Amino acid sequence: MANWLFKEEPDHYSFADLERDRSAIWDGVKNSLARMHLRKIRRGDRIWYYHSGREKAIVGEMRAASNARDVPTPTDRGAVVVKVQPVRPLESPVPLSAIKKDPRLAGWELIRLPRLSVMPVTESQWRCIEELSQKER
Repeated sequence: MANWLFKEEPDHYSFADLERDRSAIWDGVKNSLARMHLRKIRRGDRIWYYHSGREKAIVGEMRAASNARDVPTPTDRGAVVVKVQPVRPLESPVPLSAIKKDPRLAGWELIRLPRLSVMPVTESQWRCIEELSQKER
């Protein structure tokens, strides 16, 4: 089982929307590196849900409900999708500002490649986010 982070604008599709819908097909990823990561997703993988835009915070956990699969279309030959399901909202969202301040997360793609929408998360990064989500701010 691997760990990931997916970004989405909450105005487009929020974690609350995912909880309401109980599952969703994650699609629309255009960046080639993000697609490469997305293709590696396997059923059962853990995924942080990050609200981009104004909020800039990890707000919840979801799981991959399917393996990633290619779904080429006439206008997008490289399209990839994965079905996801909500697990839980975080006790306290973890803002990007807190992530940037934590030296344990300094090399993470979330900080180094801020426009990347799908990225791996190491076990130590996962535990760090868990810890930060339980701190009072």
